[in-house]
Amino acid sequence: MAALPLKTRLALLSLVVSVVLVAVKFYAWLLTRSQAVLTDALESIINVVASGFALYSIYLAGLPRDENHPYGHGKIEYLSAGFEGGLILMAGVYIFYTALQSLLFPHTLARPDWGVGLLAFTAAVNGLVGFVLVRAGRRHHSPTLIGDGQHLYLDSVSTLVSCAALLLVALTGNVLYDSAAALLMGGFIVWNGYRMVRRSVGALMDETDTATVHQVVAELQEHRQPAWIDVHNLRVVRYGASLHIDCHVTMPYYFSLEETHGQVHQIEELVRQEFERDVEMFVHADPCTFAACSHCHMPDCPVRHHPFTQEIPWITQNVVKNERHQLVNE
Repeated sequence: MAALPLKTRLALLSLVVSVVLVAVKFYAWLLTRSQAVLTDALESIINVVASGFALYSIYLAGLPRDENHPYGHGKIEYLSAGFEGGLILMAGVYIFYTALQSLLFPHTLARPDWGVGLLAFTAAVNGLVGFVLVRAGRRHHSPTLIGDGQHLYLDSVSTLVSCAALLLVALTGNVLYDSAAALLMGGFIVWNGYRMVRRSVGALMDETDTATVHQVVAELQEHRQPAWIDVHNLRVVRYGASLHIDCHVTMPYYFSLEETHGQVHQIEELVRQEFERDVEMFVHADPCTFAACSHCHMPDCPVRHHPFTQEIPWITQNVVKNERHQLVNE
């Protein structure tokens, strides 16, 4: 049997760890009857559901393109991250509500020492696995792994808050520290759930990835050729770990189809080599007009009507516009 892909193995690891740790946290709650520990355990149930969905999403994202999905299945990873963020958001609201109830009607805690020990163990494990997932997700450009790892980071932080609350209760005997910690964690979880949903929706709506656009523009400017008179209408869309890039490039109108094809291929290869991932790029070649002569330094041009005056640098502000020969020099 072939070995599972790395992303699938990591997602499976996250699921197994989440199942084990949620059992440990509920055992800690049975020992302590702490509202903060219960809050942490309830939030960890979301880890199990989200990790299961993340595992399935990574499987789907790895499927090859087909007739129904010509751009692949990569966007399922953004849906997975948004789903996880939505679950976190709902859990945070519920946790906030139960923490308010506990603050109004406090109750005595039992065996906080055991609770601290068990929670410290789960925090360490979650922090370690979260670190591994986020690092691998960034290396392999996987929104699902990054989202799952950040969720485990979040869980680790909330667990440490629970530990601190139990220690304060043990030292002072004031159970209000427990409820206050649960309130703090509820607010923190709601905020982070909202941020995850916001990022996921932006990606699903093809929100501009400004950093990637800057990177493409800088690469084209650095390796600019005389035949590439200008670049405009540049667009970058993410599909999970894949990128779809298209743009218009103005070239001399007297070029043969073979010459134009060669220049287009050179641009496509240049951009593909810049990114360590699957890149699908389409370049639309436009013929130049005499209005471009003053910005074109094509050597020995047989049809030049105006002398070359200046080369307009390609920057994001002008390259993304659909305005041929009307670049703004900034």
